[in-house]
Amino acid sequence: MTFRLGLVGLCTSHPGAWVPIIRTLTEEHFVDVEVVAAWDSGETRPTGYTQEFCEQFDIPTSLEALDDMLDLVDGVIVHTTNWDKHIEQARPFIEADKAVLIDKPLVGNLQDANQLLDWARVGKRVTGGSSLRFSAPVAEFLTQPASERGEIHTAYTATGVDEFNYGIHAYAIMSGLMGRGILSAQYVGPSGQKNIKLTWRDGRIGLLTIGRNAWLPFRMMVVTGKKSEFIDGSAGESPYRSLLEATLPYMSGQTDEPPLAMEELLEPELAALAARVSWLNHGQEVFLDDLRLDDPGYDGTRFALEYRRARMVGN
Repeated sequence: MTFRLGLVGLCTSHPGAWVPIIRTLTEEHFVDVEVVAAWDSGETRPTGYTQEFCEQFDIPTSLEALDDMLDLVDGVIVHTTNWDKHIEQARPFIEADKAVLIDKPLVGNLQDANQLLDWARVGKRVTGGSSLRFSAPVAEFLTQPASERGEIHTAYTATGVDEFNYGIHAYAIMSGLMGRGILSAQYVGPSGQKNIKLTWRDGRIGLLTIGRNAWLPFRMMVVTGKKSEFIDGSAGESPYRSLLEATLPYMSGQTDEPPLAMEELLEPELAALAARVSWLNHGQEVFLDDLRLDDPGYDGTRFALEYRRARMVGN
């Protein structure tokens, strides 16, 4: 039976980029998914944009109220730019046992991260995150036998634009390479952007350069016990396709195995939260296990306002 998918939030370019990929994956019989409805909060888009979007992408139903989507879909993708609204917008679908994919960043504070963990622990079908977590070039590198490429001990990547909405890609591609087990984050100083050291529980290190800058391609330098190698995370097929290939079978019920356990999926966001605490505390090493519920984290409402202003200026 065709899985009916709804789009929640049309703030960014992602919905328009993802819909054709979802349709291609269905045409290829990789999944059986139809995008049937869309809704937007209007937080960063003008009045009437949802109808315009649905007409452009031939989506049957344009909605003015999010609650009206509930009976029309089997699951949703939450694309909303304001990550502080992700839990609020996902909740009615989760409570109705619908599947939810949350676009990056998943959340911007520990309280919302804990809600995702709670939902996953009781069997709710929820996933998402940065497309770079599922980078095909990184996956290809990891298919090399460790006996040939050597064990990874250090890696470096840089991402421009901002510290979190786009910066999360750096944490995500690093996590895709190194796997689960980030112990701590530490701000090590500025050099035009912020430099962050991530330490894994087994001693491996990831170095990130993030923050306001021009857009930078998703590239990495990886050092193993045998060699150093450059990975172009932007090469090959679209990172969006890689994410959708990883998540849609789980969302649509083709498999009950999530692409990543929620504890692992959230590590990039938790590492970013720890990095923020570190630079606010003069480079103190901050352990992910020591993150506090009373820390406000990254301000999604403020970012959405800046995003709207930037779009208006750009137009």
